[in-house]
Amino acid sequence: MWRRMAGLLVLAAASAIVGAAASMAISSDSIGMARVSVPRCTSAALSVVQNLSAGTVVSVTVGGLPATCGGATLQATVNNGATFASGSASVPAGGGSVTVTLGAAPPVTASEQTDIVLVGP
Repeated sequence: MWRRMAGLLVLAAASAIVGAAASMAISSDSIGMARVSVPRCTSAALSVVQNLSAGTVVSVTVGGLPATCGGATLQATVNNGATFASGSASVPAGGGSVTVTLGAAPPVTASEQTDIVLVGP
């Protein structure tokens, strides 16, 4: 008998908690989302050249970097669909060109993708 009463008390307490949560007012239409403007060091076109050795891509040279990108880290990734390799290098203070040596050397194929990202300064 006491187990039945304890069970009823637990059920009553749980119902009260659920009822209280259902009656709470929500004051926001979003879930903590915000937008942040990210400055760019350049919006100009850059030259991207894959440097080859024995049928593989060993590095990527990016040119046309303005001085405003000086001190940034340039990250490059080459993906041929089966293999990818990446590396990074610092942009000199005066800008110019940067060669990023890849950690591996993916084979040259008919279709490749080269992605570059500037982080900083």
